[in-house]
Amino acid sequence: MCGIIGIAGVNQVAPKLLDCLKRLEYRGYDSSGIAVTSGDGIERLRAVGRLSELESRMESKTPSGTTGIGHTRWATHGAPTVENAHPHISPQGTFCVVHNGIIENSEEIKKTLLQGDFFESQTDTEVFSHLLEKYYIGEPINAIAKALAVLKGAYAFGILCSDFPDVVFGASSGSPLVAIGCEEGGFISSDPCAVNEKIKSVYRISGGEICCVGKDRLLFFDPSGQAIEKKPESITCKMESMSKGQYPHFMLKEIYEQPRAVSDTVNSLVKMGSVFLPDVYLDDDFFRDELEKIVIVGCGSAYHTGLCVKNMLESMSGVTCNVEIASEFRYSQPVLNKNTLTVFISQSGETADTLACLRLAKHCGAKILSIVNVKGSVIATESENVIFTLAGREIAVATTKAYSAQLAALYSLAIYIGRIKGKLTSEQEEKLVSEMLLLPSKIEETLRETEALSKEIANDICRAQNIFFMGRLCDYATACEGALKLKEISYINAQCYPAGELKHGTISLVDEGTPVIAILGESRVFSKTLSNMCETEARGACVFAITDKAKETLLSQKHKTISVADTLSLFRPSLLVLPLQLLSYHTALLRGCDIDKPRNLAKSVTVE
Repeated sequence: MCGIIGIAGVNQVAPKLLDCLKRLEYRGYDSSGIAVTSGDGIERLRAVGRLSELESRMESKTPSGTTGIGHTRWATHGAPTVENAHPHISPQGTFCVVHNGIIENSEEIKKTLLQGDFFESQTDTEVFSHLLEKYYIGEPINAIAKALAVLKGAYAFGILCSDFPDVVFGASSGSPLVAIGCEEGGFISSDPCAVNEKIKSVYRISGGEICCVGKDRLLFFDPSGQAIEKKPESITCKMESMSKGQYPHFMLKEIYEQPRAVSDTVNSLVKMGSVFLPDVYLDDDFFRDELEKIVIVGCGSAYHTGLCVKNMLESMSGVTCNVEIASEFRYSQPVLNKNTLTVFISQSGETADTLACLRLAKHCGAKILSIVNVKGSVIATESENVIFTLAGREIAVATTKAYSAQLAALYSLAIYIGRIKGKLTSEQEEKLVSEMLLLPSKIEETLRETEALSKEIANDICRAQNIFFMGRLCDYATACEGALKLKEISYINAQCYPAGELKHGTISLVDEGTPVIAILGESRVFSKTLSNMCETEARGACVFAITDKAKETLLSQKHKTISVADTLSLFRPSLLVLPLQLLSYHTALLRGCDIDKPRNLAKSVTVE
């Protein structure tokens, strides 16, 4: 979840490091730091809090040199303090390291290999700097290989060695890291889009590989330290997405980019009125004759997209579809086999728990299909079949456009399976595809028409301490996403329940003035959910309803209601979620919260 940058061969490297770290701050913003090599050794500068704190310190003291590393931290081991901030320096000052990941056996290493060593921090990372110095006898690659061989867990490292001041070393296993050749110097980074230079070549470092990056050289080594050849990858970064443009926050900008994100995703998966999945290579025979079960795995919002489309997938496939939380699934001893389709959903393509589940499913012989937003990501690379969402770069921690693109990808998968299984005629598929192609315009219409009322309701709820969301079937999944959005950026205790479960205990928490937000999109259970909503109202709740225009007249005028555009019931989750996103945004704005960088969170969860 941390961000790493390393640069070699650039005049006055410190400002460049800071510039790149600004593009990596989405990965963590508890603390930050840089280190630069010079003739006097390694000079380090660290600060707690946002990068602006480090930038302020650099105004009075900027390390001078051409080679350095930088880090922006999401705290795991140890509180956000200067002592725990990266980079960490070895006892004799020979090595300096930055790290993304978790060294699971760090305490064991301290007790067995580093007995008597003094540690300045509480981090697991500092252990690695000590190991490097322990194994160093004048050749850094061998020292790095020996130190890595001791570690358990996931890692990406950026490393400086004072005896080799013109190069940066990198190593990675299970955490993202790329080596980049540019017209001006060499780079390593957690994200190639952090490098605002003219890129000539990009190489992904993985599986315990090591790299050595200089101004005019990129060298690669296997985990044992033997030199290897690597092929460059093609990676495109749209730097304009790093700007908020006319919007005050990235989140609001990304909410309004959803029509484009869904349009690009759907159009990449549709050809001549039929769904076409260009990167899915499973035979039709598998879907038609062998498929016995579908398992969808994700975390947070990705998990909610699976809940939204579960019923659609079951109706289109005729088999059971389970939706699992990745952090639970990886330890649950799941029953998977060659006739199971496992679907892994991750915006970043590097979510640690989801990746672990993917590897577990492979071990069990299940078929693998992933839905990711980043080409070349770890999950995409390790998946035999992929559906790429085309949401573009998402900066705000709270996902919006990536969520909508994932829904579109899952709709497409369901239709694709339905056609092969014979559950859909060509006319039925054409109708579904036509309506799916209309979603972008309906998203645009819904955003335009619900903005004002979302602001109004935000003013009603912004001072609440507790808020309840409820719905049934797909509406429950949408309600889960709405509650997550509200709690993660406004810090209000927002809880979500299936509407019918409220009177099995939770309704005891409803008292005078408690806000209750009910999602009423499912026609089959509309009257049931309405009854549950009225039950909370009878106990003093302040009720708000989210529905579509076709059902708006069925609600009492005393209820403050937001209506979204009409669409087929299968696609309604794409519209019902929009006012919930806007409501969360405007509530957080009224509460004065840091919307794009909420406390304790980071965009990519790359550690367990």
